[in-house]
Amino acid sequence: MKLFISAFIQVFLVSANTYFITESFWIGIIFACFFISWFWSGNVKKISFGTLKHRIIYSSGAMLGGISGVLLSKIIVNL
Repeated sequence: MKLFISAFIQVFLVSANTYFITESFWIGIIFACFFISWFWSGNVKKISFGTLKHRIIYSSGAMLGGISGVLLSKIIVNL
């Protein structure tokens, strides 16, 4: 579950940041860029020696994180 969540968070932030960039939402860009790097540095260590099962779990978390990141960032920008 930790692996799924860490992938979810990283790709969630990448998706949100992409949306923030297209909307020039500077505060969102600042926070997303910082936390993308923060989670990426930990995720590299977690997945670099993972099994096929670990890679599937990680990729599933990333997929769901991408969709969720765009949806939530659209809500935030439209507030």
